[in-house]
Amino acid sequence: MRLSTRGHYGLKAVFDLAQHYGAKPISLKSVAERQHLSENYLEQLMAMLRKAGLVKSVRGAQGGYILAREPGLIKVGDIVRVLEGPIAPVYCVSEEDQGCCDEADYCITRTVWARVRDGIAAVLDGISLADLCSEAEEAGMCCKEAPKGE
Repeated sequence: MRLSTRGHYGLKAVFDLAQHYGAKPISLKSVAERQHLSENYLEQLMAMLRKAGLVKSVRGAQGGYILAREPGLIKVGDIVRVLEGPIAPVYCVSEEDQGCCDEADYCITRTVWARVRDGIAAVLDGISLADLCSEAEEAGMCCKEAPKGE
């Protein structure tokens, strides 16, 4: 199972916002530069994250994006689910529709995939943006300063 660039890049972008939490809104241009991502692609991802209530956009010359909640209250799983959909290695163990398989009552491999789903969900839901920021700080990978005016 592999995440798409939506989940990968979206997490990088939201992590960047978490590193600057409490500061002025951060422009997508500066996030794109720091994270080496396409600004146009980030616009699409941020629209999905804003609609889900994970980030807020601020208009105007000093505008940009900020987290909608404290970094400790946003889990990696929240971001991944918004950008990738429900966590499920196969369709029959979807977090949203677990009754979608006619063979669910007697399919022995379904229990394997359900455990995989639960393990992935436990990891993603066990890590907050604040945890990632702490790990980055401990590893000496603190955020780069935002450009003047941000």
